[in-house]
Amino acid sequence: MSTVASTAAPTGGQYHLRHAGPDGVVEAVVTEVAAGIRELRVAGFDLTEPFPADQAPAGANGIVLAPWPNRVAGGAWQLDGKTQQLDISEPKYGNASHGLLRFAPYRVVDQTESSIEQQATIHPQHGWPFTLETRVHHELVEDGIRITHTVTNRSGRPAPFAIGSHPYLRAGDTPAEDLVVRLDAATAFTVDERKIPNGTRPVEGTDVDLRQGRRAGDSDLDTAYTDVTPDAEGIRRTTLHGPEGDGVELWQDASFPYVQVFTSREFPRGDGKGLAVAVEPMTAPADALNSGEGLRWLEPDESWTGSWGIRRVWS
Repeated sequence: MSTVASTAAPTGGQYHLRHAGPDGVVEAVVTEVAAGIRELRVAGFDLTEPFPADQAPAGANGIVLAPWPNRVAGGAWQLDGKTQQLDISEPKYGNASHGLLRFAPYRVVDQTESSIEQQATIHPQHGWPFTLETRVHHELVEDGIRITHTVTNRSGRPAPFAIGSHPYLRAGDTPAEDLVVRLDAATAFTVDERKIPNGTRPVEGTDVDLRQGRRAGDSDLDTAYTDVTPDAEGIRRTTLHGPEGDGVELWQDASFPYVQVFTSREFPRGDGKGLAVAVEPMTAPADALNSGEGLRWLEPDESWTGSWGIRRVWS
């Protein structure tokens, strides 16, 4: 593994991982800031949307979301009958968005040619009176990458948390418009004008039903799903594939029962903007600090671990 530590890079150090798999070399670049995935490919076939080292990750591309994914309504939530006010990081909607580590550097605690483990501590701050130690382990495998998150409560009291990640998936050179997105989820969250969940609905008969596959270019999604059908091993899977069948899969274990699918038409493309598809594994939906849905509480010094990954799939 090689490391490029650049103070000029918006995402800090760049950690290059490599693994010689049976179907070709697996490569990735993981960043110091936000423990993000900047590049990921198998035998030259891109599995995520890459971005240059001298640019910030547009649209939260590839970053870890902790201690909550998505949004907290108005940045406010209740703890022991008192209002906690987080800093507003999404002025457009007036919410606190994507946690407290989006621009934070992580510290390397272990590394090999094909893996890296990084650690970052969430300290008490506006609206967050807890200390959480977080670790992210990226490991290349034969067909992609496996990411394992560990959260430990270092506070003297029980602490809540939720975790997510924000990769934009890609299937080689297939235009994003032509990718077919498939997710076997029966229920979608509905949201208000600030994109805060206000209920759920069955996907049957709606334009957010991905169970039989839906072309990304014909979709307008910023949708969180629940009731995602797991396989026999408890794994939930979202796949994107091109017309020839080759594609990419994001899998998530039982610790990540929710997934957000986002078809952004503002993604940087050369000199302009275009479509990209984010698939976000989450342990809880948006506004979990208020709703409590999916929110986990850790006792002092208690730890939690969960995993997800991205892999190439062939026709």
